[in-house]
Amino acid sequence: MNNITIRRVKSFVTAPNGINLVVVKVETSEPGLVGYGCATFTWRYKAVKTAIDEYLDPMLQGKSVHNIEDLWQTMMGSSYWRNGPVLNNAISGVDEALWDIKGKLANMPLYDLLGGKSREGIELYRHADGNSIEEVKENVHALIEEGYRHIRCHMGTYGGNFNGKRQRIIKPVNAPKGAYYHPHKYMNSVIKLLENIRTDFGNDLEIMHDVHERLSLADTLTFVKELEQFKLFFLEDSLPPEQCDFFKILREHTVTPLAMGELFTNPVEWKNIIQNQLINYIRVHISSIGGITPAKKLATFCELYGIKTAWHGPNDLSPIGAVAQMHLDLNINNFGIQEFAGFSEAEKEIFDGCPKIENGYAYLNDKPGLGISFNEEKAKKYPPVEMDFSWLFSRLPDGTATRP
Repeated sequence: MNNITIRRVKSFVTAPNGINLVVVKVETSEPGLVGYGCATFTWRYKAVKTAIDEYLDPMLQGKSVHNIEDLWQTMMGSSYWRNGPVLNNAISGVDEALWDIKGKLANMPLYDLLGGKSREGIELYRHADGNSIEEVKENVHALIEEGYRHIRCHMGTYGGNFNGKRQRIIKPVNAPKGAYYHPHKYMNSVIKLLENIRTDFGNDLEIMHDVHERLSLADTLTFVKELEQFKLFFLEDSLPPEQCDFFKILREHTVTPLAMGELFTNPVEWKNIIQNQLINYIRVHISSIGGITPAKKLATFCELYGIKTAWHGPNDLSPIGAVAQMHLDLNINNFGIQEFAGFSEAEKEIFDGCPKIENGYAYLNDKPGLGISFNEEKAKKYPPVEMDFSWLFSRLPDGTATRP
């Protein structure tokens, strides 16, 4: 077993929920020994697939499967320009697949290979959204009935319109098309929503909210002061990555726990805010930073500064990617909470080995490696789709393009 090499790296795109997911399969020189990883960057999935098929596959053929660290460093440096979401996701797919293979060779679940369990179950949080306060409350109640104790509360697409019904926005003549939103109206609507949530569900429910980097620093400072009364579990992505230096100002003005990082792709983006303890939770999307190898190092770095993990777990993440996160969640000491979008029946059909979800916790199986497989034939039932990109074209009331 000492001379096992990579025979082929393949990529697949499937859309069981109408969202394009990128799966990587690493085939080896050992018959029947394969590994799977997630490389999902759904908004640029064709670019990721090209990077895997045209660059990583030919580069990796014949390389030893054992030397994950060396292969990760080689993949990261081989394009010279590095730390971008397309190449990082491509690298992640291979990296996770190699860890899957490593676990299978050791006949151990990945969390065991990393040092064993720090806990038995992985606490999850879900999202409650809706077109009105009442609809959001109904969704919160449904999630509580399922056993969840941590819920992220929103109303609409990160403060935007619901078919023009919630925010009346007066645009200038000839304003371009886009997903318009009004920062102050958004802020006021969230405050009203959270007032209702706390009144109806009390303080035992842990609630979060995601700003999605849609406010200026000045508005964010006002917003966090008003939100303190609701005692949030955390406030997410209060500022964009380009303005991480402003977290020093934000941290000095609020006691609300802060979570940040789902758009991070480069260690330079998180180094300062972690070392200076400006956030409480790191929120990176594991595939967008390059997979399990860098995520494990990042978690250890955060542990030194008392910062917990809350990996980004949206619906544009394959079950393989979700399971990879959960192996880290089970292993690391400074785990905080895991975002979870749920597994559809179609996903369970394609991805055998999805974790068991019970009373707000996820439980991994004890199969070697990641413990989840990918059915290529069944995945063909759900080919890639043309997705709706409209929410990404965010605009302020005067038509100015802004971050989504």
